[in-house]
Amino acid sequence: MNSKKLLSLYGLKWNPFAPDLPSEAIIRTPRFDHFAWRVENLTLEGGFALITGDSGLGKSVALRTLSEQLSKVREITVGVLSRPQSGLSDFYRELGYLFGIELRVSNRYGGYRLLREKWQTHINSTLLRPVLLIDEAQEMMSPVLSELRLLLSSQFDSQLLLTVVLAGDQRLTQRLKAPELIPLGTRIRTRLCLETATKNDLLSLLKESLERAGNPNLMTEGLLETLAEHSAGNPRILTGLAAEILSLGIRKELPTLDESVYLDAFPQSPRQNQKKNHAIAR
Repeated sequence: MNSKKLLSLYGLKWNPFAPDLPSEAIIRTPRFDHFAWRVENLTLEGGFALITGDSGLGKSVALRTLSEQLSKVREITVGVLSRPQSGLSDFYRELGYLFGIELRVSNRYGGYRLLREKWQTHINSTLLRPVLLIDEAQEMMSPVLSELRLLLSSQFDSQLLLTVVLAGDQRLTQRLKAPELIPLGTRIRTRLCLETATKNDLLSLLKESLERAGNPNLMTEGLLETLAEHSAGNPRILTGLAAEILSLGIRKELPTLDESVYLDAFPQSPRQNQKKNHAIAR
């Protein structure tokens, strides 16, 4: 989308519905702030934290925001696992890369020992645990999740060497109930469960997003209501619909966006129109 047109036509500082929002555009809820505070405190003790929710409810945004918050603490090292679906060998390769250790995959015990020594040295010098963030954790293989649990544990589970935040959909929640993963599931120290948003939640999200971007009056109240009603309680669907509306408004150089723009962007199917006309006739 043309950023110059966003500025000149609508006076926006950024596209409020783009995936690459600046930090100041991300809206934090009290529940997320409490979770982030708990994770930051977990760096003193180590252990697992969990973010769950259906697709589109904001798990990745929560991880990104958490990563930015933790990275501001000078003594905390934050690593982000980019390939959760890896087998054990690639999992160790990526951990070595993230924490600055050259590991030989042929010597898994050597990698296990070097990583734990690295983390222990970090703890001794800062008193804080390094943090590992894993998005799409439902894709992780069960042996890898079990290995991660064992990798953290020291001194008969009385000391934990790492803080791990897992984020995944409801498949992850179910998998943690499986017999081989119950030992990991029972070690979750804090949780953030993202739920379907209400219409009022979505309206507030839209209004706050537009205000932070610089033009709270860009969309009429009727359009905001329409967008919230057609988003199925899902923020990702909401921002996708709003992005289409904004794109159409820029193309047509409309001064204000109202319900008519929604009808232009998402015309009803012939079948929907037939049902609507039939209902009117009755």
